[in-house]
Amino acid sequence: MNVMVAEHIGFCFGVMRALNIAKKTKEGTDKPVFTLGPLIHNPQAVHELEELGIHPINSLDEAHGGILIIRSHGVPPDVIEKAKEKGFEIVDATCPFVKRVQEYARKLCEEGYRVIVVGEENHPEVIGIIGHTGGKAEAMNKRRIPVIEDRDRIGMVAQTTQSIENLKLAISYVVERVKELKVYNTICNATYMRQQSTKLLAKEVDLMLVVGGKMSANTSRLVEIARNEGCETYHIETKEDIDPAWFSGKITVGVASGTSTPDWVIKDVVEYIKNL
Repeated sequence: MNVMVAEHIGFCFGVMRALNIAKKTKEGTDKPVFTLGPLIHNPQAVHELEELGIHPINSLDEAHGGILIIRSHGVPPDVIEKAKEKGFEIVDATCPFVKRVQEYARKLCEEGYRVIVVGEENHPEVIGIIGHTGGKAEAMNKRRIPVIEDRDRIGMVAQTTQSIENLKLAISYVVERVKELKVYNTICNATYMRQQSTKLLAKEVDLMLVVGGKMSANTSRLVEIARNEGCETYHIETKEDIDPAWFSGKITVGVASGTSTPDWVIKDVVEYIKNL
Protein backbone atom coordinates (compact mmCIF):
# COMPACT_ATOMS: atom_id res chain seq x y z
CA MET A 1 0.00 0.00 0.00
CA ASN A 2 1.37 3.39 -1.00
CA VAL A 3 1.33 5.99 1.80
CA MET A 4 1.65 9.66 0.82
CA VAL A 5 2.16 12.33 3.50
CA ALA A 6 1.05 15.93 2.98
CA GLU A 7 3.87 18.39 2.35
CA HIS A 8 2.97 20.55 5.34
CA ILE A 9 2.21 18.70 8.60
CA GLY A 10 2.83 18.89 12.34
CA PHE A 11 3.23 21.72 14.82
CA CYS A 12 2.99 25.32 13.66
CA PHE A 13 5.09 28.12 15.14
CA GLY A 14 2.42 29.21 17.63
CA VAL A 15 1.88 25.70 19.00
CA MET A 16 5.61 24.98 19.30
CA ARG A 17 6.10 28.33 21.01
CA ALA A 18 3.31 27.65 23.53
CA LEU A 19 4.71 24.22 24.38
CA ASN A 20 8.22 25.61 24.85
CA ILE A 21 6.92 28.41 27.07
CA ALA A 22 5.00 25.92 29.23
CA LYS A 23 7.97 23.56 29.62
CA LYS A 24 10.44 26.36 30.43
CA THR A 25 7.98 27.85 32.93
CA LYS A 26 7.72 24.54 34.78
CA GLU A 27 11.49 23.99 34.73
CA GLY A 28 12.08 27.36 36.37
CA THR A 29 9.68 27.14 39.32
CA ASP A 30 8.53 25.05 42.25
CA LYS A 31 5.08 26.66 42.13
CA PRO A 32 2.10 24.73 40.77
CA VAL A 33 1.63 25.39 37.05
CA PHE A 34 -1.74 25.38 35.30
CA THR A 35 -3.13 26.14 31.86
CA LEU A 36 -6.59 27.66 31.48
CA GLY A 37 -8.12 25.00 29.28
CA PRO A 38 -5.89 22.69 27.24
CA LEU A 39 -2.78 24.56 26.08
CA ILE A 40 -3.40 23.25 22.56
CA HIS A 41 -6.19 21.11 21.13
CA ASN A 42 -4.34 17.79 21.18
CA PRO A 43 -4.95 15.24 23.97
CA GLN A 44 -1.60 13.50 23.48
CA ALA A 45 0.40 16.71 23.83
CA VAL A 46 -1.68 17.80 26.83
CA HIS A 47 -1.07 14.41 28.48
CA GLU A 48 2.69 14.87 28.06
CA LEU A 49 2.44 18.25 29.77
CA GLU A 50 0.48 16.74 32.65
CA GLU A 51 3.26 14.22 33.16
CA LEU A 52 5.62 17.18 33.53
CA GLY A 53 3.33 18.71 36.16
CA ILE A 54 1.50 21.21 33.97
CA HIS A 55 -2.21 20.73 34.59
CA PRO A 56 -5.16 22.12 32.62
CA ILE A 57 -8.04 23.68 34.55
CA ASN A 58 -11.36 24.73 33.05
CA SER A 59 -12.20 27.36 35.66
CA LEU A 60 -10.19 29.79 37.78
CA ASP A 61 -12.01 28.33 40.79
CA GLU A 62 -10.32 24.95 40.30
CA ALA A 63 -6.99 26.20 41.67
CA HIS A 64 -5.77 28.73 44.19
CA GLY A 65 -2.65 30.61 43.19
CA GLY A 66 0.39 29.41 41.32
CA ILE A 67 1.32 30.10 37.71
CA LEU A 68 -1.39 30.27 35.08
CA ILE A 69 -0.36 29.86 31.45
CA ILE A 70 -2.69 31.48 28.93
CA ARG A 71 -3.11 29.00 26.11
CA SER A 72 -2.23 29.59 22.47
CA HIS A 73 -5.84 30.53 21.59
CA GLY A 74 -5.80 33.54 23.92
CA VAL A 75 -8.50 34.76 26.31
CA PRO A 76 -10.58 37.93 26.83
CA PRO A 77 -8.74 40.64 28.86
CA ASP A 78 -11.16 40.37 31.78
CA VAL A 79 -10.17 36.72 32.30
CA ILE A 80 -6.56 37.75 32.88
CA GLU A 81 -7.66 40.44 35.32
CA LYS A 82 -9.78 37.97 37.28
CA ALA A 83 -6.88 35.51 37.38
CA LYS A 84 -4.58 38.18 38.81
CA GLU A 85 -7.18 39.05 41.43
CA LYS A 86 -7.22 35.40 42.47
CA GLY A 87 -3.47 35.45 43.00
CA PHE A 88 -2.27 33.75 39.83
CA GLU A 89 1.02 34.72 38.22
CA ILE A 90 0.30 35.05 34.49
CA VAL A 91 2.44 33.63 31.68
CA ASP A 92 0.97 34.52 28.31
CA ALA A 93 1.48 31.85 25.61
CA THR A 94 -1.08 33.33 23.22
CA CYS A 95 0.04 32.78 19.62
CA PRO A 96 1.44 36.06 18.20
CA PHE A 97 -0.76 35.64 15.13
CA VAL A 98 -3.85 35.37 17.35
CA LYS A 99 -2.71 38.50 19.20
CA ARG A 100 -2.57 40.28 15.85
CA VAL A 101 -6.22 39.38 15.20
CA GLN A 102 -7.17 40.64 18.66
CA GLU A 103 -5.44 43.95 17.93
CA TYR A 104 -7.08 44.35 14.50
CA ALA A 105 -10.52 43.65 15.98
CA ARG A 106 -9.96 46.14 18.81
CA LYS A 107 -8.69 48.77 16.36
CA LEU A 108 -11.65 48.32 14.02
CA CYS A 109 -14.03 48.67 16.94
CA GLU A 110 -12.31 51.88 18.08
CA GLU A 111 -12.58 53.25 14.52
CA GLY A 112 -16.33 52.84 14.66
CA TYR A 113 -16.74 49.71 12.56
CA ARG A 114 -19.22 46.97 13.31
CA VAL A 115 -16.76 44.12 13.76
CA ILE A 116 -17.40 40.65 12.37
CA VAL A 117 -15.15 37.70 13.17
CA VAL A 118 -15.37 34.94 10.58
CA GLY A 119 -15.17 31.86 12.78
CA GLU A 120 -16.87 29.53 15.23
CA GLU A 121 -18.56 31.49 18.02
CA ASN A 122 -17.81 28.85 20.68
CA HIS A 123 -14.14 28.43 19.82
CA PRO A 124 -11.80 29.86 22.50
CA GLU A 125 -9.86 31.91 19.95
CA VAL A 126 -13.02 33.64 18.72
CA ILE A 127 -14.23 34.19 22.28
CA GLY A 128 -10.91 35.85 23.06
CA ILE A 129 -11.03 38.04 19.95
CA ILE A 130 -14.56 39.21 20.74
CA GLY A 131 -13.45 39.88 24.32
CA HIS A 132 -10.83 42.33 23.04
CA THR A 133 -13.65 44.43 21.54
CA GLY A 134 -15.49 44.56 24.84
CA GLY A 135 -17.95 41.98 23.57
CA LYS A 136 -19.06 44.18 20.67
CA ALA A 137 -17.79 41.99 17.82
CA GLU A 138 -19.94 39.23 16.32
CA ALA A 139 -19.04 35.78 15.01
CA MET A 140 -20.06 34.79 11.50
CA ASN A 141 -20.09 31.33 9.96
CA LYS A 142 -22.29 29.15 7.75
CA ARG A 143 -24.71 28.52 10.61
CA ARG A 144 -24.64 32.01 12.08
CA ILE A 145 -25.12 34.87 9.60
CA PRO A 146 -25.65 38.34 11.13
CA VAL A 147 -28.27 40.63 9.67
CA ILE A 148 -26.39 43.29 7.67
CA GLU A 149 -27.91 46.70 6.88
CA ASP A 150 -26.72 49.03 4.12
CA ARG A 151 -25.82 51.78 6.58
CA ASP A 152 -23.39 49.52 8.46
CA ARG A 153 -19.65 50.14 8.29
CA ILE A 154 -18.26 46.63 8.55
CA GLY A 155 -14.80 45.64 9.73
CA MET A 156 -13.89 41.98 9.28
CA VAL A 157 -11.21 39.64 10.64
CA ALA A 158 -10.96 35.85 10.56
CA GLN A 159 -10.23 33.14 13.07
CA THR A 160 -6.66 32.11 12.23
CA THR A 161 -7.68 28.53 11.40
CA GLN A 162 -10.51 29.41 9.01
CA SER A 163 -10.34 28.36 5.37
CA ILE A 164 -9.81 31.03 2.74
CA GLU A 165 -13.01 29.78 1.09
CA ASN A 166 -15.06 30.62 4.20
CA LEU A 167 -13.51 34.09 4.38
CA LYS A 168 -14.29 34.70 0.70
CA LEU A 169 -17.90 33.62 1.24
CA ALA A 170 -18.27 36.01 4.16
CA ILE A 171 -16.74 38.89 2.21
CA SER A 172 -18.96 38.29 -0.82
CA TYR A 173 -22.08 38.15 1.38
CA VAL A 174 -21.28 41.39 3.22
CA VAL A 175 -19.86 43.45 0.35
CA GLU A 176 -23.13 43.23 -1.57
CA ARG A 177 -25.00 44.79 1.36
CA VAL A 178 -22.84 47.69 2.56
CA LYS A 179 -21.05 50.72 1.19
CA GLU A 180 -17.96 50.29 3.39
CA LEU A 181 -16.13 47.08 4.22
CA LYS A 182 -12.64 46.85 5.71
CA VAL A 183 -11.08 43.38 5.82
CA TYR A 184 -7.94 42.04 7.46
CA ASN A 185 -7.01 38.59 6.15
CA THR A 186 -5.83 37.08 9.43
CA ILE A 187 -5.78 33.43 8.39
CA CYS A 188 -2.48 31.97 9.59
CA ASN A 189 -0.07 31.09 6.78
CA ALA A 190 0.80 27.75 8.41
CA THR A 191 -2.91 26.89 8.46
CA TYR A 192 -3.29 27.95 4.83
CA MET A 193 -0.31 25.86 3.70
CA ARG A 194 -1.69 22.76 5.46
CA GLN A 195 -5.07 23.33 3.86
CA GLN A 196 -3.57 23.64 0.39
CA SER A 197 -1.34 20.58 0.74
CA THR A 198 -4.28 18.56 2.07
CA LYS A 199 -6.44 19.67 -0.85
CA LEU A 200 -3.79 18.65 -3.39
CA LEU A 201 -3.15 15.31 -1.72
CA ALA A 202 -6.86 14.46 -1.54
CA LYS A 203 -6.97 14.69 -5.35
CA GLU A 204 -4.29 12.02 -5.69
CA VAL A 205 -5.23 9.30 -3.20
CA ASP A 206 -8.02 6.78 -2.62
CA LEU A 207 -8.33 7.44 1.11
CA MET A 208 -7.33 10.29 3.47
CA LEU A 209 -6.51 10.09 7.16
CA VAL A 210 -6.37 13.45 8.92
CA VAL A 211 -4.52 13.17 12.23
CA GLY A 212 -5.29 15.53 15.11
CA GLY A 213 -7.38 16.28 18.17
CA LYS A 214 -11.13 15.96 17.76
CA MET A 215 -11.47 19.43 19.34
CA SER A 216 -8.96 20.99 16.94
CA ALA A 217 -10.67 23.47 14.62
CA ASN A 218 -7.85 23.50 12.07
CA THR A 219 -7.79 19.68 11.93
CA SER A 220 -11.56 19.53 11.41
CA ARG A 221 -11.15 22.05 8.61
CA LEU A 222 -8.68 19.72 6.86
CA VAL A 223 -11.21 16.89 7.08
CA GLU A 224 -13.83 19.14 5.49
CA ILE A 225 -11.44 20.19 2.72
CA ALA A 226 -10.46 16.60 1.87
CA ARG A 227 -14.08 15.46 1.77
CA ASN A 228 -15.00 18.39 -0.46
CA GLU A 229 -12.54 16.95 -2.99
CA GLY A 230 -14.63 13.78 -3.04
CA CYS A 231 -12.06 11.72 -1.17
CA GLU A 232 -13.09 9.21 1.50
CA THR A 233 -11.70 10.79 4.66
CA TYR A 234 -11.42 9.88 8.34
CA HIS A 235 -10.49 12.09 11.30
CA ILE A 236 -8.31 10.17 13.76
CA GLU A 237 -6.35 11.14 16.86
CA THR A 238 -3.95 8.18 16.99
CA LYS A 239 -3.26 4.90 15.23
CA GLU A 240 -5.65 3.20 17.69
CA ASP A 241 -8.56 4.90 15.89
CA ILE A 242 -7.76 3.21 12.57
CA ASP A 243 -10.09 0.51 11.24
CA PRO A 244 -8.20 -1.82 8.86
CA ALA A 245 -11.45 -2.32 6.91
CA TRP A 246 -11.08 1.25 5.59
CA PHE A 247 -8.21 0.13 3.37
CA SER A 248 -10.03 -2.63 1.52
CA GLY A 249 -9.54 -2.09 -2.20
CA LYS A 250 -7.46 1.05 -1.64
CA ILE A 251 -4.09 1.50 -3.35
CA THR A 252 -2.95 4.92 -2.15
CA VAL A 253 -3.53 6.47 1.28
CA GLY A 254 -2.88 10.11 2.16
CA VAL A 255 -1.98 11.36 5.63
CA ALA A 256 -2.42 14.98 6.72
CA SER A 257 -2.41 16.61 10.14
CA GLY A 258 -3.46 19.70 12.01
CA THR A 259 -1.07 22.29 13.41
CA SER A 260 -1.30 20.88 16.94
CA THR A 261 -0.47 17.25 16.11
CA PRO A 262 2.87 15.92 17.46
CA ASP A 263 5.29 14.45 14.91
CA TRP A 264 5.49 11.16 16.79
CA VAL A 265 1.73 10.65 16.50
CA ILE A 266 1.92 11.18 12.72
CA LYS A 267 4.88 8.78 12.40
CA ASP A 268 3.02 6.12 14.39
CA VAL A 269 0.06 6.39 12.00
CA VAL A 270 2.25 6.13 8.91
CA GLU A 271 4.14 3.11 10.26
CA TYR A 272 0.90 1.40 11.27
CA ILE A 273 -0.51 1.76 7.74
CA LYS A 274 2.71 0.48 6.14
CA ASN A 275 2.71 -2.58 8.40
CA LEU A 276 -0.93 -3.56 7.75
